[in-house]
Amino acid sequence: MPSGKTHDRITLWSLPFVTGMTFVWTRSGNLTLLVAGGFMFGGLMFGPDLDIYSVQFQRWGVVRWIWLPYQKSLRHRSFLSHGPIIGTMLRVVYLLVLLLVVGVLLLVVGTKLGNVSLNWGDLGLGVGRSLSVYSREFLALFVGCELGAMSHYLSDWGGSAYKRFQKQGIRGLLPHGKVKKTKVTRSKGSSRTRKNIKE
Repeated sequence: MPSGKTHDRITLWSLPFVTGMTFVWTRSGNLTLLVAGGFMFGGLMFGPDLDIYSVQFQRWGVVRWIWLPYQKSLRHRSFLSHGPIIGTMLRVVYLLVLLLVVGVLLLVVGTKLGNVSLNWGDLGLGVGRSLSVYSREFLALFVGCELGAMSHYLSDWGGSAYKRFQKQGIRGLLPHGKVKKTKVTRSKGSSRTRKNIKE
């Protein structure tokens, strides 16, 4: 598998291509900027390797501890961390839940101290309105994060496939299973051998 530095290089070298293709497709500078920013964030800080003590994990600095429950609950390179779309979606939901909990605690403390006047209904309507009005922007940011994560796990899979190819040739790239011999008896008492493939 590629090292953290190699993943970083792949992200940085891919950025001009992602930016150019996004602009050609959207014809929008704002959406292109959001996709490019999401791509950098997803590739350098918000990628699949947050499930271990990695370069991405270390880049969160003093708040990297927020990813410890995420690491404890997932096996490294599982589908939930390295799976297309589901991995990024899970990290987004995880981070949003943490931010929501911290935000609610701060608002409650502010309300109790008398410094903040809070109407929970208005707050919910405001968040819903923002999600509706800026849905394209949120989608562009998510797509950028997913593309950044994709550059990571595609290079992982490519690196693993290349190593298998070096060791086993073309057989290393094909789906493989173990061949096991079993006996099948016929009604006349004779027996023959057949091969079953276990995947």
